[in-house]
Amino acid sequence: MCGIIGYAGNRNAVPVIVDGLKKLEYRGYDSAGIAVFGADGFDVVKQKGRLAALESRLEGSVIAGNVGIGHTRWATHGEPSDVNSHPHVGSKSKIAIVHNGIIENYKRLKERLERKGVRFVSQTDSEVIAQLAEYYYKGDLMDTVIKVSGALEGSYALGIMCLDEPDLLVAVRKDNPLIVGVAEHGNFIASDVPAVLKHTNKVYYLEDGEIAVLTKDGADFLNMDKEPLKKRLETVSWSFDSAEKGGYPHFMLKEIMEQPKVLKDTIHSVMSNGENKSVADGLDISAFDKIVITACGSAYNAGVVAKYVFERLCRVSVEVELASEFRYKDAVIDGKTLVILVSQSGETADTIAAMREAKSKGAVTLSIVNVIGSTIAKEADYCLLTSAGPEIAVATTKAFSAQLVLLYVLAARFAVKLGKLPPESFAELMSEFETLPDKAKEIFEHIDLIQKHASECVVCKSIFFIGRNIDYAIALEGSLKLKEISYIHSEAYAGGELKHGTISLIEEDTLVVAISNCKRLYGKIMSNVEQVISRGAKVLLIGCCPEAEPSSYDGKLSYIGLPEITELFSPSLSVIVLQLFSYYVAANKGLDIDKPRNLAKSVTVE
Repeated sequence: MCGIIGYAGNRNAVPVIVDGLKKLEYRGYDSAGIAVFGADGFDVVKQKGRLAALESRLEGSVIAGNVGIGHTRWATHGEPSDVNSHPHVGSKSKIAIVHNGIIENYKRLKERLERKGVRFVSQTDSEVIAQLAEYYYKGDLMDTVIKVSGALEGSYALGIMCLDEPDLLVAVRKDNPLIVGVAEHGNFIASDVPAVLKHTNKVYYLEDGEIAVLTKDGADFLNMDKEPLKKRLETVSWSFDSAEKGGYPHFMLKEIMEQPKVLKDTIHSVMSNGENKSVADGLDISAFDKIVITACGSAYNAGVVAKYVFERLCRVSVEVELASEFRYKDAVIDGKTLVILVSQSGETADTIAAMREAKSKGAVTLSIVNVIGSTIAKEADYCLLTSAGPEIAVATTKAFSAQLVLLYVLAARFAVKLGKLPPESFAELMSEFETLPDKAKEIFEHIDLIQKHASECVVCKSIFFIGRNIDYAIALEGSLKLKEISYIHSEAYAGGELKHGTISLIEEDTLVVAISNCKRLYGKIMSNVEQVISRGAKVLLIGCCPEAEPSSYDGKLSYIGLPEITELFSPSLSVIVLQLFSYYVAANKGLDIDKPRNLAKSVTVE
């Protein structure tokens, strides 16, 4: 989950790498560091804390060089500290590395090297890589990298420099993302595309077991037998501006406000003639007797929403599984199962493992991802790409909304193929579907009201979210967003489950957020509202409920109205209000919204 970057070129590597680390800090921010080839060997500066602390250390520094590596850390092995920060340098100061991933056999390797007299200075698993590389190094860095790769168990993306070969920057990966960027003034390695967008949109995507050898003049690729590889150079459609705040105080707010455009672009991608439409049209849903959706975090919540839509439209059984559980449960799937994998990054470790488990059992896999060259996008049998662009804030917003859009259309197209949805009904549904971007814009006209209610919640210790049917599904995401960035305890419950235990937690002035877009269930959810208000709670009602009468509840009920739309698509509107609500609660608490504590954007380790 850490971020790595490396540069070999004609410019001073220090500012280039630091600038790239700023675009990778969402991957971890416990510490940061940089190493460059200096006049007398490696110049290494690393610092516990946010990247700003490293920048302060570098101010006025004379270190410079044309080849270097950088790292921003999410701590796994060893507490956040200066000494546990990357880059790590071997005890002979011969080799420096940066690492993203987890080395599962590092204790055995460490004990083996210590018996040979190697002295370790950190608590990390990553230092083992630098020390092992120095132990193996006999004058050929390629041979060293191959031997090290063969000895390591676990996952890694590595950037490696060797004092004896100062013009080279070497990279290798296994089960963690790594790209190679090609620019006029030099070449890059990075964990993600935004780190290099300022310099280039031309990238290579490394596959597992591939080695990249960079100089200022180019990049060569080898396999583990040192045989040359031909790689395809990809052009990334994201612009540099899309990875900038654009005047907003936080990336999260910018990304929330971008959602009408993201909805429009993603709808267009699947409704017009293009790759997304051909995938959605070409998949024979009649070949399957079961659909399984597997994902983690917010993507899992998108899957829960989709379950209601698929089952309502297609009349097909749908299971939604946490990828971290799916990979170990010995799932009952076979060649008649369609497994849908949802991941913003396409590099989520548990979801990759779930995909490979599903494929090993003969299931057909369909991925919904935001990154075209990602592992899941490449390995799944079919792939739908969201049109969200780079998402920098750790808490997902626009990518989640794009995922919902593709899941809606997939369900509707499948329903037509199965004969469950007449063509004329499909046309009506799609006509309403295409109004989503404009209706999302309408929500922004009421931001002041959302801010007002959010400002009243700063002192809350717990907030509960309730809903019924598809409103319960989106309540899960509302609760997750709030706890991610505000650090307020929150839980989501199906409204009907309150009386089965949860209502015991309600006390005077507890806030309950109730979501209601299912007209047929309005009376049911309002019965739950009455129950919690009678026990002292305050309720914020969100939805399309024209019949709501807040004035009759003695100040205990507030209401935020949504534009009217079929309940099947209503989560796309509810979630924008829930995102804004969470954002303004966190903003009123003065928290670091884009980088919430203990979290990272792309969970590339188990």
